[in-house]
Amino acid sequence: MIGIDIRRAQVTRYVTPLREGGSLPAIVEADDGFPYVLKFRGAGQGKKALIAELIGGELARRIGLQVPELVFLDLDDTFSKTEPDEEIQDLLRFSVGLNLGLHFLSGAMTFDPLVSEVDPVAASRTVLLDSLITNIDRTPRNPNLLMWSRSLWLIDHGACLYFHHNWQTWQEAVHKTFPAIHHHVLLKKATALEEAEGHLRTRLIPEVIREILDIIPDEWLIEASDDLSPDQKRMAYQTYLTTRIERLDLLTKEAEDARQAGL
Repeated sequence: MIGIDIRRAQVTRYVTPLREGGSLPAIVEADDGFPYVLKFRGAGQGKKALIAELIGGELARRIGLQVPELVFLDLDDTFSKTEPDEEIQDLLRFSVGLNLGLHFLSGAMTFDPLVSEVDPVAASRTVLLDSLITNIDRTPRNPNLLMWSRSLWLIDHGACLYFHHNWQTWQEAVHKTFPAIHHHVLLKKATALEEAEGHLRTRLIPEVIREILDIIPDEWLIEASDDLSPDQKRMAYQTYLTTRIERLDLLTKEAEDARQAGL
C-alpha cells in the first residue's frame, strides 16, 4: 500500500473568522502561499474534532469522493497577542501548536438540495460513508457540502465518530446502526446504495484504515481525561471502523428503508 502524505505548513496570516461554523473556524494564509479554512484544536470539541475531520476526509477520498486537501497547520502564539476580539483571542491562544486546515475553495457555493445536481453514485457513497462514521451533520439545514467547479465536495467531518467522546463505552458503539441517516440531505438521491456498499467494501480494507489512522499525530490522541495510549486509541478506531464495514449490509438496509419511507 502507498502511504498517505499530509503536507505541513506554517500559518502566516489570520484573515477572517467564519462565524457560521459552531467551532469558529477561520480563513488563514500559510507559508506555502495557499489559503486554508483552519480548524482549531482549542475549539469546543478540541482535538477529537480534528481527528474526526482527518479520518472522515481521508475515508471519503479513498472511496472516490472529493474533499479539499487536508494540511497540518502550525499556529504560533503571535496571533492571539494582536487579536482585539476576546473570544477569538482565547481560541488562538488555546490553539497554539498543530492544527488542521482544509484548502479553501474560492467561489464555492453551499449545496442546495432543491437546486444542486448530484450524481446518484456519489450521493449513495456519501450516505453510506456518513452511516459508517456516524456523521450527524449532513442535514438539509446544515449540509456541509459545497458545489465547486460543477462538482460536489464534502467538508466538515468534525462531528463524526462521536463514540470517541466517551472512551469507557466505545465498544458498545461498534455494533450500533445509525437511525439519524433518515435526516441525510442526500438520502432521496441515493438510489445506488447496494452498488455503493460493494465499492466501500473494496476500497476500505483494513490496510487502508490503518494507513489513515497512522497519520493522526500522537499529540492529538493524548488527553488528560483518559489513560489510553495513542496506539490503544488507534486500535479502537481500527476495530470500530473495520467491524462496521463488515456489517455494512445492515447500514445499507437501514439507509434504503429510510429512503423508501421518505419517498
